[in-house]
Amino acid sequence: MSLMLLDIALHLDTHLLALIQEYGVWVYAILFLIIFAETGLVIVPFLPGDSLLFVAGALCGMGSMEMHILMPLLMLAAFCGDNTNYWIGRLVGNRLVQRADSRFFRREHLDKTHAYYEKHGGKTIIFARFLPIVRTFAPFVAGIGLMSYRMFLAFSALGSLAWIGSLTLAGYFFGNIPVIKNNLTLMIVGIIVVSFLPAIREFFRHRKQAG
Repeated sequence: MSLMLLDIALHLDTHLLALIQEYGVWVYAILFLIIFAETGLVIVPFLPGDSLLFVAGALCGMGSMEMHILMPLLMLAAFCGDNTNYWIGRLVGNRLVQRADSRFFRREHLDKTHAYYEKHGGKTIIFARFLPIVRTFAPFVAGIGLMSYRMFLAFSALGSLAWIGSLTLAGYFFGNIPVIKNNLTLMIVGIIVVSFLPAIREFFRHRKQAG
């Protein structure tokens, strides 16, 4: 039973229609919790994000869900998750600041992170939305780096609107095109691969520079 629930959580994008048929309007709550956890809890960066939003948008296009309910609800989930993650990081950061330098923590590293986020933090928070795993850790690091909360709040809101809006609308308008609808599994895999491409490119760039 627990393995089945784990499989559904990890592959919710492929199980979504079946869940709608079984649980009806409660699916909105399930989606809210998944998006909140994926953006708000650093221990679950592996939950579906981009592909789930696309499939949810496609199902809205089919009439299985209501876009005017789905989109604002998931924007709120992403925004609340981001802010929860930020304050978790901020709480941990405050505790670290009160300690002397140690083998695993140096104040200068925290100061550098703070300076980086003050200079580049806004676009980092927005762009991170479109990168799996990175979007889970960016708010946490912003909190640890003591990024200005007012600045974080504004860019978190913009990132939530851009991420949820673009992918659900893409699913709504393109998810029911026959060639996509009939190959939805391949489409999901494609979205996941494309989502990871920037991270893969960055990894090889750093390896090349290190070499």
